[in-house]
Amino acid sequence: MSTSAFTTLPAPVTLEGHGVRLVPLSPDHVAGLQAAAADGELWTLRITSVPEPEHAGVYVAAALQGQADGHMLPFAVTDAASGAVLGTTRYHDIVPALARLEIGYTWYGRSRQRTHVNTACKLLLLEHAFQALGAAVVGWRTDNYNTASQRAIERLGAHRDGVIRHHALRRDGTVRDTVMYSLLAGEWPEVRAHLRYQLQRPRG
Repeated sequence: MSTSAFTTLPAPVTLEGHGVRLVPLSPDHVAGLQAAAADGELWTLRITSVPEPEHAGVYVAAALQGQADGHMLPFAVTDAASGAVLGTTRYHDIVPALARLEIGYTWYGRSRQRTHVNTACKLLLLEHAFQALGAAVVGWRTDNYNTASQRAIERLGAHRDGVIRHHALRRDGTVRDTVMYSLLAGEWPEVRAHLRYQLQRPRG
């Protein structure tokens, strides 16, 4: 039975473009993540995984453990000019034998939401996944009540695969349904053109 595999295994890397820089997450980013989370008190949202300020160190340590275990690759999202931490994102559920990975654990300070930052990050992550790593498919998952996240993923051009019911715990102990999305390598060129177009439009 033949299998598909990455042409290059995911490894820590810096990705930069369109005013943002994605750098390998490290304990040095804890204070910056605390400040980004405080921009809107994001940890109060039950449908996200944003850590409380006092738990930011544990959050980073868990992400780095996932990297050491081979199924995650976390990034700090920073402003390319100032170096300020804007938020974080990561590849996760990395399956080398299938050339599959997902993009998630993504959040930004409230002042950076609804700006070009998310579009720029997704373009950088997707370019790296499909063009450098040789991914066959990139996936996303989100809470069934996180309609803003669902709209953002759908604007990318991802395919809504379905809903896994009673799938994961929320931070408040309730159990969520998870909405799954995917983008195949053959669909990437059209999505790339769309994201580049979005970033070329004048910023309001």
